[in-house]
Amino acid sequence: MAKNNLFRYSIVAALAGFIFGFDTVVISGANEPIKNLWHTSPLFHGMFIMSMALWGTVAGALLGGIPAERFGRKKTLFWIGVLFAVSALGTAVAPNPYVFSFLRFVGGLGIGVSSVVAPTYISEISTAKTRGRLTAMYQFNIVLGILIAFVSNYLLQGVGGSQDWRWMLGVLAIPSLIYTFMVVTVPESPRWLISIKNDLPAAKKVLSQIGVNNPDEEVNNIIAANAVVESHHVAETIFSSKYKRVLWLAFFVAFFNQLSGINFILYYAPEILSRIGLGAAESLANSIAIGGTNLIFTFVGLYLIDRLGRRTLLIIGSIGYVLSLSMVAIAFKTGGSPTFLMTFLLIFIASHAVGQGAVIWVFIAEIFPNKVRALGQSFGASTHWVFAAIITLLTPVFLDKDHGIFGKNPWPIFVFFAFMMVLQLIWVLTRVPETKGVSLEDLEKKLLL
Repeated sequence: MAKNNLFRYSIVAALAGFIFGFDTVVISGANEPIKNLWHTSPLFHGMFIMSMALWGTVAGALLGGIPAERFGRKKTLFWIGVLFAVSALGTAVAPNPYVFSFLRFVGGLGIGVSSVVAPTYISEISTAKTRGRLTAMYQFNIVLGILIAFVSNYLLQGVGGSQDWRWMLGVLAIPSLIYTFMVVTVPESPRWLISIKNDLPAAKKVLSQIGVNNPDEEVNNIIAANAVVESHHVAETIFSSKYKRVLWLAFFVAFFNQLSGINFILYYAPEILSRIGLGAAESLANSIAIGGTNLIFTFVGLYLIDRLGRRTLLIIGSIGYVLSLSMVAIAFKTGGSPTFLMTFLLIFIASHAVGQGAVIWVFIAEIFPNKVRALGQSFGASTHWVFAAIITLLTPVFLDKDHGIFGKNPWPIFVFFAFMMVLQLIWVLTRVPETKGVSLEDLEKKLLL
């Protein structure tokens, strides 16, 4: 029963990832209809209609650690659901582009905060043996949400005539409200109860619920680990020198995640594919193929993360990145066939799903000490989203067909991403520790000493 509780609580928290993934992609179905409805300028459309959620995500990731530390993981998870529901319902009935943009920003806040709090919560209720795959369920749900959003947009196309985009956006309120009500049934993180609230009886009760055999011993281990952190006699800030190693680990795993080109390829896949001969009519099938590959190999990564380990998956993913990105660059340089290009794009997606995709949220959530874990997760998540925003905004400068630097043939872009993945492989081999099967408290001692 206790194991079932642990799995259920983790699934509920991970559902924030499903809404995150759905919300990120669902806007693609509203892109053209909104252009035709409100006739805003291209700059306004790009900066506000399409990008506002991304800026909300950056803000949410930067600020998400504060309520998680002050008010608790559970309360913050609950309000994430409220933000998602308000955004979904609000954008569906928005009367003008200004209200629409504001409500997309609200949804982005939910995404950013969820990328901080959900992995933190799951890592703190998990055991050392299950932490990897339970936390990786957040990423699995993101990918599932992306795929379901593609399917949902397809099924709802034409349902409301020219207003079908409102249905596409509004349907997200259903999983948002279900998630919000389900969060009420989960307990607070025992490590937050001990480290922040000093509520030992409540923490012992939660530890019993999730299957810890000796809650008193586990509480003592957590208290002892906190004492090690506090013994450094340095002002308690996430940027204290004692956290330098884990900050660099969080920064580089997030930095390399985006410098793989994953968002560049996901967001601009139809345009990339059109450059090598695949027409617009094939874009939906290609999007679903990419989404399906992402889902399947995310599941593979989830299965392997506690068996092979985080470091090993990053190595496998790095090698796959370098191979696939190099072949995509060659395909563009030599005018290779669409089948050749699509094959290596799918290998790229599989490499990401097994490697960085499966590892990033697990790794960042487990390397920081209990007392600053939410703030550390906020640092790592905001690094990820800032670079995602930069790459997304800069892409047209390089990719635009008529005015882009590499618009005629974008092969140098893929050479650059392949080179960055060579650097990631070197970093993983020389700097990244294995965290598989190590308790959070033992990791504190290992990484801070």
